[in-house]
Amino acid sequence: MVPPGVLARLQPALQWLVLATISIILVALLYAIGIPAAFFLGPMAGGVIVGVNGGTVRVPSVPYIGAQAIMGCFIASGISPAILQTFLEDWPLFLGVVFSILAASSALGWIMSRWQVMPASTSVWGSWPGAASAMVIMAAEFGADARLVAFMQYFRVVCVASLASIISLFWQRHGTTPLPVMPWFPPLEWPAFPETLLFAFACATAGRLSRIPSGPMLLTLVAASSLHLSGLLEIELPKWLLTATYTLIGWNVGLHFTAAILAHAIRALPKVFLSVSALIAFAGGIAYLLTKILGIDPLTAYLATSPGGMDSVAIIAASTNVDLPFVMALQTIRFLIIVMIGPPVAKFLARHVEAATRGA
Repeated sequence: MVPPGVLARLQPALQWLVLATISIILVALLYAIGIPAAFFLGPMAGGVIVGVNGGTVRVPSVPYIGAQAIMGCFIASGISPAILQTFLEDWPLFLGVVFSILAASSALGWIMSRWQVMPASTSVWGSWPGAASAMVIMAAEFGADARLVAFMQYFRVVCVASLASIISLFWQRHGTTPLPVMPWFPPLEWPAFPETLLFAFACATAGRLSRIPSGPMLLTLVAASSLHLSGLLEIELPKWLLTATYTLIGWNVGLHFTAAILAHAIRALPKVFLSVSALIAFAGGIAYLLTKILGIDPLTAYLATSPGGMDSVAIIAASTNVDLPFVMALQTIRFLIIVMIGPPVAKFLARHVEAATRGA
């Protein structure tokens, strides 16, 4: 850790150089020891180091919006008729799992606000699982402390992504099927590749103009899934493009960990960690039940119920031998439900928590 404020005095170009250097070193270390999603976790960790040491650079909006759209295409490429069939065959189970996790996260937000760890609205918004960037944006619009919501959301993303990667590494080493090696610069499929880029650009632009939280990713996901399932769009995403996407998303997550946010939330950190651990444990319990009820392999069940960001789970799932349709079906359903019902439910809970606190 460098002395506080040193990075803030550097020119942005030098800050980006420091960030890139740290990220490359961390990626190399993680990749060398076989950590899944090294190209996501390395930049994320590098962003955290730069952010908490006074770094002022942020991922520019245009490339980050593009990364969201590419990630939407990436997730859509894994959504197949098998996912729809999986959901339709077991939709009560899927909805039961999703609403159980949402109920648990809401209860934890209630408890944290009652303990006066954080303001009521901040506790509720910060405790909702997944869709971290959407939650931060919507929380700010509804009067919550966006800094603390960001701290809670991204702290959970870091915990979940790190734990999921460790579990994936353990499972991968004890698995029987080796992962296929994906070439860095494969021959591109024409015209599928330029069509994918143009489609992502159009959806990103429309999502940005719509002002829907996480609109570039959400709109791209919905549109690309529909066209991909109907056979009208062939999604072509080479490894180098996905790696750049992972890097931008990882930096965006890590750079939110500024010294100001950590200083503002440091006293709440033990209870935030306890809350995150409880939610991870609850989701793990749901995963265990899925392995017993449906016979799903433990890693698939864990990643499917994992309360982290859908993008990070997708990256990790794509790096391991799991039932990707099942993982992405459950993660996608939860993401869509959170985006649709998150604002009114969070506002309702926050209002009642505040009323109960005043009446106590």
